[in-house]
Amino acid sequence: MSDQRLDQILDALHLNHQRASYGAVASAIGAAPRTLMKGRDRDQRHSWVVSRKSGEPTGYASDQMHPELKSSARVIEARDELERWLAAVSEGAIPAEQAA
Repeated sequence: MSDQRLDQILDALHLNHQRASYGAVASAIGAAPRTLMKGRDRDQRHSWVVSRKSGEPTGYASDQMHPELKSSARVIEARDELERWLAAVSEGAIPAEQAA
């Protein structure tokens, strides 16, 4: 698992207020969804990685979640969707306010 790649994904999700499922992010970095966030703080930056079913991060208290977490109904659920979104955001093809 690449911590650097995970940090890049977390930064993009946080900057653009976009949720992505544990499965999508884990698949993108070659990790298991259950252990993806192990050892990471439960804070607003990390709260953008969520359960596909609930749309919220597992085990987080409400004050640990970003206040804008549910500002968009969209949750990226698949690796290919996440990769396309990341490419579009990094190329500036999607303005940040529309990327979320």
